[in-house]
Amino acid sequence: MSTPEVLWRPSRERVARAGITRYRHWLQQSRGLAFADYESLWKWSVEHLEDFWESFQQWAGVIVHTPHSKVLSARVMPGARWFEGETLNYAENLLAPARVHAHTNRPALVFESELRPRTEIGWDQLRAETGALTATLKRLGVARGDRCVSFMPNIPQAVVALLATTSLGAVWSSASPDMGPVSVLDRFRQIEPTVLFAVDGYRYGGKDFDRRDVVRELVRQLPSLRAVVFVPYLDAHASLGALDGASTVDVVAWADALAQPADCAFTPVPFDHPLWIVYSSGTTGMPKPIVHGHGGTVLENLKSDLLHLDVGEDDRFFWFSSTGWIMWNLWVSTLMTGATLLQFDGNPGHPDLGTLWRLAERERLTFMGISPAFVSLCMKAGMKPREQFDLSALRSIGSTGSPLTDEAYRWVYSSVHPDVMLASISGGTDPGAAFLTSCPTLPVYAGEMQCRTLGGAVHAYGDDGKPLLGEVGELVCAEPMPSMPLYFWGDTDGRRYFDSYFDVFPGPPNVWRHGDWLKLVQRPESVTATIYGRSDSTINRHGIRMGTSELYRVVEEFEEVADSLVVDLEYLGRESFLALFVVLREPGATIAGIGAKGPAQDGASAARGQTGVDPALRQRILDALRTRLSARHVPNEVYAIPEVPRTMSGKKLEVPVRKILLGQPVDKSVNRDSMANPASIDWFVTFAAARAG
Repeated sequence: MSTPEVLWRPSRERVARAGITRYRHWLQQSRGLAFADYESLWKWSVEHLEDFWESFQQWAGVIVHTPHSKVLSARVMPGARWFEGETLNYAENLLAPARVHAHTNRPALVFESELRPRTEIGWDQLRAETGALTATLKRLGVARGDRCVSFMPNIPQAVVALLATTSLGAVWSSASPDMGPVSVLDRFRQIEPTVLFAVDGYRYGGKDFDRRDVVRELVRQLPSLRAVVFVPYLDAHASLGALDGASTVDVVAWADALAQPADCAFTPVPFDHPLWIVYSSGTTGMPKPIVHGHGGTVLENLKSDLLHLDVGEDDRFFWFSSTGWIMWNLWVSTLMTGATLLQFDGNPGHPDLGTLWRLAERERLTFMGISPAFVSLCMKAGMKPREQFDLSALRSIGSTGSPLTDEAYRWVYSSVHPDVMLASISGGTDPGAAFLTSCPTLPVYAGEMQCRTLGGAVHAYGDDGKPLLGEVGELVCAEPMPSMPLYFWGDTDGRRYFDSYFDVFPGPPNVWRHGDWLKLVQRPESVTATIYGRSDSTINRHGIRMGTSELYRVVEEFEEVADSLVVDLEYLGRESFLALFVVLREPGATIAGIGAKGPAQDGASAARGQTGVDPALRQRILDALRTRLSARHVPNEVYAIPEVPRTMSGKKLEVPVRKILLGQPVDKSVNRDSMANPASIDWFVTFAAARAG
């Protein structure tokens, strides 16, 4: 096995001032613990979980109201109870830097968008608006444990709404306004929200999108709502208007919600009190409403920022994200470090691919978080940002959402900046953490993430449930982490939670299976990591994870479609290719379900572009997916197939089909004896062979 090129090594000065270096010095001075290298520190952090997390909480200065009686009740998953007896508040920890910066010129947020001029929000203003909105929510009857949901883009009002909601001990949940009503309702209906924060619309790529009809639909379909806090963002004079059949729902204008000043009041809650609900992709049904807690989120995000991403109060931190992605939660949580957060709402490619690079130059960004898809676009366009923009302030570039190729690594160092930490990380919505991450004291190898996260017992498992080095296996976490989900909302017996992560490698002890292919390699300084794509049927579309069931609900409403199958062919940094396969219903036919057969081209003809789908029907399907779900759900192509491969119990065989289309032998991909219609797989074998040829 050849060793990849080392693209970057940190300077002595960078190592000396890094947060992880300061933490190691503190461990030695206060605990008498010395570690020769990162790997020995990582090993201690996962073998002595209680000592690691307790020491980090103390070193990081987390604001706690009531001390804990025990760090970890038992090393079990699910069901680990962390920091029992402790009380704290997430919002209080985010606003803690206001004590230091309230009377300085250093802003908390700098906001830019396609709609509004550049705006700075100082720490004192952020705290004041949070206090005023908190008081308004109290007057609206919001109490601890109530759910407040957001249908807003990445704007300052979303930050204030999150802080006010969580300061009360209420539970936050968010969806981006580019999502259609089906996707949003699939999420929000499950959690019965009390308050909806909503905008009138947004601008993206120079086009305006009025979303008031969607907001009205949400109000109609969410009977638990008592109030809407309305932000006129697209049009400063917009109003929501009459709400049919929702006379009991109060509509409060944002300006009125902030009109009465009030001091911030933070409700201390238990360490494991629900903080927010985020959502899985909904591969096998409705999106899973994943509940994360106050304490685990504070600890994990502080650890990530201070030790791995190396962010501090002198940084100007940016990560491009929508409010429907877990990276927005990480971005806003970085307020805890005292850094200034840069906030951008709009299309990063409008009016051209220089938009974010101009932002980096203008705002003197020190940390710039982007996606592999954006990097790929810049590479294909032949961009050399370092020659076009002054990026001298950059210290780190973040990347997540999908694998970053070797070529992309090299492009960053040759075309963006030769002396930055390339923080390529991988984790996700489910654990609320990055399993594989960066470290400012380690080198960067082409195509490899620098290390496993501290406190995360991350391994690549073979089929026998044993760790692998130098081979591709299933990404697992063998020990609990404080940020792991408390539970799924409404999952009263915990079965859905268990089946989501622990059914492949059940215990005792149970092992978390994440659903990624992973290879770990021992390098001289640490164990590095490479992700090889999803090992399940979750769609990873340009860095946003989505589920197949959402698409099926829309596609199979078409009278012409009897059945369907969708597969994402992203793998090892390849550009995403989302393929939709449909079983067409012949005029007058009523075929559906297992064994359904319809007219189709053979697999070889389909691979050559003769898809067998009428162009008008294809366009109607694409338009419906874009309108009812989002632009990210729109497939690259639609193919007619004779039938959908299914198991004996009727489940669609998404994963085996995906493996075949990625070039794996059919006998390694599926057991035909377990299929209800084994001959159906032959179409995909022919299709894959023709595409490869």
